[in-house]
Formats: sequence, C-alpha cells, structure tokens
Amino acid sequence: MTSMGNPAVRLAVDIGGTFTDIVLERDGHRLTRKVLTTQQRPEEGVLDGVRLLLDDARLHVSDIDVFVHGTTLATNAIIERRGAKTALIATDGFRDVIEIGTESRYDQYDLSIEKPKPLVPRALRFTVPERMDVHGNVRVPLDESAVAGLAPSLREQGVESVAFAFLHSYVNPTHEQRAAAILKQKMPELWVTLSCETCPEIREYERTSTAIANAYVQPLMAGYLARMADALQAQQFRGAIYLVTSGGGLTSIETARRFPVRLVESGPAGGAIFAAQIALQLKEDKVVSFDMGGTTAKICLIEKGEPKTARVFEVDRASRFIKGSGLPVRAPVIEMVEIGSGGGSIAKVDALKRVTVGPESAGSEPGPACYARGGKHPTVTDADVVLGVIDPQRFAGGTIHLDSNLSGAALAREVGKPLGLTAETAAYAVHEMVCENMASAARVHAVERGAVIAQHTLIAFGGAAPLHAARVAEKIGVARVVVPPDAGVGSAIGFLAAPISYELVRSRHTRLDAFDVEAISSLLAEMSAEARALVEPGARGAPVTERRRAYMRYVGQGHEIAVTLPATSFAREDIPALRAEFEREYAALFARSIPGAAIEILTWSVTISTSTPTFERAQPVTLKAAAKPSGTRAFFDGRSETTMHMPLYRREDVEPGARVTGPAIIAEDETSTFVSANFTAHIDNAGCIVMNRKGSGN
Repeated sequence: MTSMGNPAVRLAVDIGGTFTDIVLERDGHRLTRKVLTTQQRPEEGVLDGVRLLLDDARLHVSDIDVFVHGTTLATNAIIERRGAKTALIATDGFRDVIEIGTESRYDQYDLSIEKPKPLVPRALRFTVPERMDVHGNVRVPLDESAVAGLAPSLREQGVESVAFAFLHSYVNPTHEQRAAAILKQKMPELWVTLSCETCPEIREYERTSTAIANAYVQPLMAGYLARMADALQAQQFRGAIYLVTSGGGLTSIETARRFPVRLVESGPAGGAIFAAQIALQLKEDKVVSFDMGGTTAKICLIEKGEPKTARVFEVDRASRFIKGSGLPVRAPVIEMVEIGSGGGSIAKVDALKRVTVGPESAGSEPGPACYARGGKHPTVTDADVVLGVIDPQRFAGGTIHLDSNLSGAALAREVGKPLGLTAETAAYAVHEMVCENMASAARVHAVERGAVIAQHTLIAFGGAAPLHAARVAEKIGVARVVVPPDAGVGSAIGFLAAPISYELVRSRHTRLDAFDVEAISSLLAEMSAEARALVEPGARGAPVTERRRAYMRYVGQGHEIAVTLPATSFAREDIPALRAEFEREYAALFARSIPGAAIEILTWSVTISTSTPTFERAQPVTLKAAAKPSGTRAFFDGRSETTMHMPLYRREDVEPGARVTGPAIIAEDETSTFVSANFTAHIDNAGCIVMNRKGSGN
C-alpha cells in the first residue's frame, strides 16, 4: 500500500467514547493498541497509548513522520451540550430562523413531538440592521454602531463564541466580514464564525445551523488540538499532523481549528474508508459496513469501493431513524446511519417491561460493570461476558481484566429481576435487542438509498461488531460476513488510507438555458485556487487531482442531483453534455426524465485531493479440513436451559482455508468474532475471517 509519499513511520489515532485506538505502520508492518479514553482530557489517553505503542516498536515520538487523528469529540460535545456559550448575530427579523427551521414536522402525527434543543437559546440570539438581496446587492447598509453596541451584552453574559449568519451572505460576504472585524476589535478574546466561510450555500436554516455548530465546538476543539500539538512538540515530534474530516479526507490542524464542524463525523468516516479498502481487496461490489465500538454503531453502504456521500447530515436526532429530527449540519460527509448501540450502551427495563439498550453509555468512566471501575448498570459488554462470547482474561489484549461476577449481578438486578429472568437469559435478551437495533438501522438506511440489503456483504469491524455481526446478518438476510484483520481498530487503519483533500461548496444560481460560461468558469477557478491552497502544502509535492460537480434540478423542484463537470475548464459546447448527464442521473433515481424541461444549477463544488492508496487483489483461498481449537468456552445460546461448550480458536493459529463451524469463537487481542450456528467460517488469503451462511451456496 502506498500513500502520501510512503513515509517510514505513520501513526493514526481514533478517539472514541470508550476506547482510543492507535495504529502504527512502518515499512508495511502494523502494530496496534487500545486504551481507555480519558474523557476530561482526551489527549492524555492518546499520549499514554502512543507511548505504549512506540515502546512496542522501540521507537520515539521524534521518529513519527505523519500523525493522523480522528475523533468524535465534536459530535459528543453537541449531543451532550458541552460546547462553548455561543451567541448568534443575524439580520434584523431573522432571530428565530433556527426555531422556524423548514416549517415542517418530522413526524406529522405525533402530537407531543419534541425537536432538538437549539445550541443557542433565544436570549443569546441578537440581530442588527443590514440586508443583502439574493444577487448580493446591498438593500440596507450594515449598522456598524449596532454591531459595536452588542459587545457589552455579550461580555456580561459570558459569551465565548459568536456565529454570524446574515441574509444572503453566501453571495456577498462583506457585511459579515465587517461586522466580525468590529466585534473582534471590541472583544479580541471572542471566537468568531462566519457563515459565509463555514457554509457559503443557499438555504438560511441549514447555513445558520452549521455556523452555530461550528461556533459551539470551536473553542473546545481548538483548545484540544492546541494541547495535543504542544504535547507532541514537547516530546520532540517533528512530523506532520493531519485531521480526518467527515468527508473522509485529511486536512491540516490550522484548517481543523477554523472549521471544526467538518470533524463531527471524522471517526465514522475512517471506518467507511477501511471497509471500502477491504471491499476493493475482496472484489466485493456491494458492501454494508458495520462499525460498532464502545458507544455507537454505524452502518454505511459502499458500492464498487466508494462509500455513499452527502452534503448535509444531522446531529442529535430526537428520533434516531427519522430524518429532520436532528440539528442539520451542511458539510461534505460520508453518508451513514449512526445509533447509540455500542459495547458500553446501558441496558434497562422500561415502564412497559421492555428490554431497551442505549443510547446512554457507560463510556470509559466508569465503564461497564465488569470493568470494576464503579459502573453499576449492565451494558452490552456485560451481556456478552455472561453469554460467554468474551474472554474476561484477554479482553483488549489482556490490558483490562473483566469481572464476570459483576456483569451477572448487574444483569440479574436491573434486567432479570423485573422480568423474572436468570442473569443468562437477561444477557441473551440484551444481546438480541442490540442486534435488532442495528438490523433495523441497516434496513432503514438501505431503503432510504433504494438498495436491497440482503444483496450486500457485511463487513464488520470495531471492538464490538464482530461479536454481533453474525446475528445481525441473520436478521437482515445477509449470507456473507467479513471480519478484516485488526478489525478492532478499523477506523484508525482507515485514517492511514485517507487522502489529503478539501472540498469547497458555493451557491451561485444559474439556469442552463441562460448559462454565463465566463462567470461560472471564474467562480470555479477561484474555488480551485482556494482549495489547492489548503491541500498542496500538506501534500508535500505529491500530485493532486481535481473534481468539479454541479448540483442540478428541474426548475421548481426542491432537491438537487450531483453531476460531474469537466475537471479543468468549462465551455459553452459542454452544456448539452451537462444536460444529458443530469437527465441520465435523474432517470437512474426516478426511472424517468422530463424531456425539454428547464434545468437550473444552485450549487458548485470543487474537491482537490491527493491520490488514494492502491491495493493488491486477494487471491482465492483453497478450503481445508477443520481447524483445531485451542480450547472451549461455556456459552449460553438463549434456547437451551443450560450452557454448552463451544470451541475457541485463536485467530493467529487458524491457517488460511481451515474451516470453522459455528457456534464458535475466533479470538484476537482487539476483539473476538462470534460464528453463530447458522454460519461456517474460514480465513482467506487477505487474512479476513469470512463467514458464509450454511446452505447459501457461498
């Protein structure tokens, strides 16, 4: 594999809600570590884990050439409302745009509907006289004295960060820029976000919401990134630092500090990149990735090695499966569905005597009951320990010893007793419920994308996914499951394959029948130069590619379709081809086009990126006789009255092609794979565990 000039030593870190995963690559060899996340100061857990891994490799921090980092800190700050005290400054009359939203209800028939709580309360939303029209012409000049007059109120209320979102600033940003300069002169310590920089696109609600989210997490993320960089430099780090964006690219630490909202989905993006790598290696055209860690589970559809992407996503959904119930963030993102079902998700019995799991998580502090760190509530990990699919003595490579008695007691007390169940049956109920949650998420995501989920191969990774993948596959009808090597730290491995890239998106309304070639060519050239300025310094001489896209629709419609443009120039003779490509994409989605209908373009996109890694295709493996187990585990299958003994295999001891018949456990340091009774398994020539449903013909 080659990437970013193939430096000698590359390190990737993924901070999750429970575990921090660290991967080191050197000359084609890989070392991994999992350590508990230190919630209050995440950089401490990172640095501790890095030191342990470097000791394993007999290296020093100064030997690291590239440090790649992804994190869910921004997401968690929004969900848990732990961001900065933030104010909004808007155009007169638009104070409540984040309350009004799109004037729609995500559930038309729910009379007690609850919308997500805004990140900025109404008392901290201010307006000033100013007005631009849709063409960027000044209708009302900016009242500079009104802007300056806000400083005492902001200071009195302890505001740390401000988001500016003026009407139509995506066309003409001068009012936002001038207002920010005035306020910064009065309050130099204030963090300032401009919507014209963060999200220069049409649609006021989404643009305002994105600017607010950026302002809300900016002080937290900038402080964390600065502490991380200082700590590394204090240990003589001399390499390059990159942050993973939600769109699956790498960006500089300076850009990440300016636009931390682009990091909101960085951890899950690494997982999608990892699954796409495996799909390419195994020649799998239709894949659903299943990433389950300690706090959340993520489902992503991948076709022909490319994860599905989007330009808007939602954070903190009030209803986890319903679009429109969260806070919209408009930024390039790998499209996936994320639910609060991880190894640390807390299980309980609700008022209707139903077993529920998540979204609350025990995290790393105090963690599941079996961690013996003060956790009292049973979690998914506790259920897996009681069922027998986790080895308590070798969890996380033996760095964390689990107490199965504490797991059994917690499950018996909080799930078993209210329902009259034994601890083992309660554990099975929790396991079934979390698998059903993930199966439901996969079904919904596939339906929204127009895909048939049963036609896909499931690629499972993350610390908890291989334990549940077989059962999830049974529920959604998938016949083939793949667990890649080092699956427990899959997202961090994905970071190392991410290209250095940046996507700029700007709105400029144009009808195809009145196309101004010169104006659009000038806009695209300007966007290209700005994106290259952000990418090329980090690329360090590596060649970059450019992708241009237009977001088009029939005049009067509400949503756009992305259509690829010529990479370097655009001429009038390209217009017929652009129409034909739009109609082809439209027909692919809706099974028809509208001949002769007027077409308009709302938004333009330019992405500058280094090349992606190349992989050798895995060769088919020859199946052999059954593998020899290294021991047995007591296992409760939920159907028998007592536990049974199933074979236990160490992944490193199973030869490629040797068969493993379920039920069985294939254990390794970062995770374990449960092969259910409906599957057989083998390890292929790429080192992947491949599970095939019995009787499926695979």
